[in-house]
Parts: sequence; C-alpha cells; structure tokens
Amino acid sequence: MTRFLLLLIAFVSISATIHLGTSLTKDYPQDYFRSPVDHTIKLSGTFGELRPNHFHAGIDIKSKTGKTGQEIYAVADGTVSRINIKSSGYGNALYIDHPNGYTSVYAHLGRFPKEITEYMQQQRYLEKTSEIEHYPPANHFTFKKGDFIGTLGLSGRSYGPHLHFEIRDTKSEVPINPLLFGLKIDDKVSPDLRALKVYSLDSSMNELETKQYSLRKSGSRYKTRKDTLTVNANQVGLALKAYDQMTGVSNLNGIYELKMYVEDSLHFAFTMDEISFDETRYINAHLDYPEREQKKSYFNRCFRLPGNQLSIYEANGYNGLINVSEAKSTKVKYIVTDLNGNVSELTFWLKKSSEEFDFDKENYQYLLFHDKDNQIERSDLQLFFPKGSLYRDLEFQFLTSIDSSHNIFSKVYHLHDYLTPLHKYFDIAIKPNSELGALKEKAFIGYCGADKYSNCGGAWEGDMLKTKTSQLGNFCIMLDTVPPKIEPVRFGKNWSNLSSVSFKIGDNFEVGKGGKGLSYEAYLDDQWILMSYNGKTKTITYRFDEYLQPGEHEFKLLVTDGLGNTNTFLKNIRL
Repeated sequence: MTRFLLLLIAFVSISATIHLGTSLTKDYPQDYFRSPVDHTIKLSGTFGELRPNHFHAGIDIKSKTGKTGQEIYAVADGTVSRINIKSSGYGNALYIDHPNGYTSVYAHLGRFPKEITEYMQQQRYLEKTSEIEHYPPANHFTFKKGDFIGTLGLSGRSYGPHLHFEIRDTKSEVPINPLLFGLKIDDKVSPDLRALKVYSLDSSMNELETKQYSLRKSGSRYKTRKDTLTVNANQVGLALKAYDQMTGVSNLNGIYELKMYVEDSLHFAFTMDEISFDETRYINAHLDYPEREQKKSYFNRCFRLPGNQLSIYEANGYNGLINVSEAKSTKVKYIVTDLNGNVSELTFWLKKSSEEFDFDKENYQYLLFHDKDNQIERSDLQLFFPKGSLYRDLEFQFLTSIDSSHNIFSKVYHLHDYLTPLHKYFDIAIKPNSELGALKEKAFIGYCGADKYSNCGGAWEGDMLKTKTSQLGNFCIMLDTVPPKIEPVRFGKNWSNLSSVSFKIGDNFEVGKGGKGLSYEAYLDDQWILMSYNGKTKTITYRFDEYLQPGEHEFKLLVTDGLGNTNTFLKNIRL
C-alpha cells in the first residue's frame, strides 16, 4: 500500500511538472524539443492570444539583440515538408516534420540556409511566381536537432524582429501551445487583470446595456471599486480584459487559462492548449467585437454565443450566462492562471436593480437566424447568408439611399453595421441604376467606409453584379478604369553600379474582402525575372541574379489591378 502511494505521488508530481502548475489534459513530450534560439526565451506573443480575426497559433520569441539576423535552430531531427515565401502572413517560413508526430514551424525568417535559398530560387523561376508555397520531395532537406535552419527576420506581416514559432500535430495540422512541450520560460509575474465588462441581456442574448469597470489590484488579487455591481436585467454576461506578463518583459501577452465561478461553482472556463485553424475565426464570437473594432481593445467574452463552436471551453453544460435577482447578491470569482502556475483572482457580486428599466430597441427590417440559411431578394438586390454566418440571431437593419457622387452607379445599400461580425462570406448581388455598356467589365462592388472605398470584386450574373464578402456595412456599384501606379525607387539605365532595382506600386482603390489585388510581372528581353513584393513598403525589387548577363537589355515591368487595368514601365538598360 505504501509503495502504491509513493508511486501515485510521483506520478502526480510529474504531471504537475509537465503542465507547469495547471491541470493536465494530454501527455506532451518534455525533453524531445530544444529551444529554437540560443538565448533565454522572452515572449512578445503567446499561444491563443487574441488577434484580429484569429487566435495566435504560436509563440513570438523576441530577438536577443532587438535586431534581425540571429540564428535559428531546428528543435529536433526532422525533414522539411513545406517552404513558404510570402509578402504577407508568415513571410519566409519553414515547416519541419519530426518522427514523433509533430511539426515545428518557423515564420518571419530573414533568410534560409544557402541550399534552400538556391532551391527556392529555382522553384520560383520554374513557376514564374515570387510568392510560393512549396512542398519539397520527402527527405530532400533533412536537419539534425540544433542545425542552423535560418535567421530571425521581419518577413511577411511582422512589424518587429521576432521568431513566430509553432508546434503542430503533423496529421491534423492543429497548432498546440509550444510551452506545453517543456520549453523553459522565466515567469514569476501573475496575470494582469485590467477591466471588467457587464452586459445586460434579453432572452435572445441581445445586449440591452453594457457597463465597464476598472479593477483595483492588491498583490495578485483584484476587486472592483464597489464590491456589488448593480445591473438592470435578469440575465447578464461578463467579459474580462486580461493579459499575461512575464519576468523582464513589458509586452502585454494573451492569457493561458481562465475560470469563472458563480457562487463557488465553476460556471465558465477556457484553456489555450490547442486551437485548430478551422476554429480560429470563432475568435470574433469569443471577444467583444465592437471593442476591438472601435478601440483596439481585447476583452475575453465569458459567455458563449449560440453560434460559437470553439472547443477551448470546458464542457460543463454552462454557457456562462448569469441569472441575477433583487433578493440576493450573486458572487462571481475569476481565477486566471499562466503556464508557470502564477495566479490572479477577481471577486465581486452582482445584483439586479430594484428599478424598472424600459430599454429602447432600434427598428429592424429582417430577422436573420444563426442556425439557418437566410435569403433576402429584391429586384435591385439579393443577399444570401449561409447557415453559420452569424454567431447569434440578428435583428437586421436594412436601408437604401441615393448617392449622386461621381463613380457610384447604384443605390447605396446599408447592411446593418460593420460592428457585427460574420463567420462566413455571404453573397451580395446589386443591379446598377443605369446601363454601363462597355464599362461593365470595369465595374466592382464597392465597400463604403468612413473615408474610403474598397474593391470587393464582382462578376456579372445576368443584369446583376455579384460577389462574396465577409463584412457588413455600406455597398454600391463603382467603376475602376485607372491603371496602377509605378514609381521607380531605385533605377537607372546603367546597372553596372547597382545590385538591385525597385519600384513602388499602388492602386487607386484598396482591396476589400472579396476583391483581387495587384499582380505584376517583369521581363528582361522577354525572359521572365523574379521580383519580390514588400507589403510594408509596397515596393517590388529585382535583386540581380544569374539570369542577368552583361550587355544591352530591354527591361519591362507590367502591373495589373483587379479590374484588368495595366500599366507598363519599359526601359533599355545596360550592364
């Protein structure tokens, strides 16, 4: 019996070590992967962190020097299964499959090893594309644990030197929190709880009223200014703005685990262990979407909307809604924990006001259901929202107006508002208010923002222009007959003293959801050459390579927008 108890205690101890102080959900290998960097890991982004339209799928490791160029290493033996070179997203990224069933991902790299750089140059020329997602043959590139696999950079959608690092299940490609695999983090700082938001809700979970409360800190415990918060409805939902902070790091990172107790019983909880890419857009149901859109403020919603299918929540039969009454105060307690076992707590009480409130509700024209297809058909407009587009039923406000401004060729259709998120693309088809004739092929459905118009694309079906988009707001038909701009940044007729040439390119309309952006191609004497696009500077660059030989050449650059308008830059050069 004594031996059994000792074994049991040893197992519990090991489990706690594996999960760094939190409840164990799966057994992840603890000594298999090394760090991808050669210095103490400090994070500027955590797994599951709240981002626009997605959860962060990895960890962001800060540069040791604050600059690019630091060497990155393979975390274990493995084979390169995928190589990306993109101007957006992950930029230069390497994917390595490991024998234990996991894949490590290294994104925003500055450069690859020489053999991969030369190989990808060949592939880009073969496919005549600067942006490429390539799957090399099995075992074409293999690395040992600790081998150099690239440098820390700024490629893609990266605005500060760092390594975006992921560990995925190889078969499912589901990202898993890398800190569950034994990577060591120096963290003795408890999570930072910033603000509480209280939503008074009706029976359909529509928000009748919202109130926000700042929090006061005493050690690792937090409280509201008043212990008891008064609400004006029988049913409320809560949201918490909270961050994870780490020793020696000023970044406000995303939290790992949240538990909400009502009257000391677990009522709502989530843990950032695994989040599939199929689920990631449900973040718009998890966070307070208007707060993010209007204030770039991130609140974790602690009640589950009907259309929210995220699997991060603890399956305890609760949706997080809290019933309150005038008769007694209801106790609410939050416990927020990081992966090193640091804990912060918030306790307060909720009570319904004794006053009766009559909330004004805005008029609406259609009721759209989150769990059904929804279709609106008029002679001048057709809308189709597939099942699952909405996170809850929507009292849809629909208006039309006439705008006599230049370049608007239909009514303007006001589809609810941009503060209501959609999970899927919906169909929109608009009929122009005049005959466009030969200009039909230059028409697009425009999204009308506060101070700009965006091209959401479109194709003609009969007498209606149709596209797919994933944002509500104001739409109309517009035309684009203006070719893109080409502005030389580094160029001359004599290339003998240059190592590259570059151009800034741009269009008169931004690309909206559903629209098509600029494309470009360059030639030397009708031979395609590789130019790379930098999305941050909106420049394209040709870095001289073996395809450029001494002599006289004709250089030609063509840039085309989503409506087929093309601009050509043509010059004779010599090397």
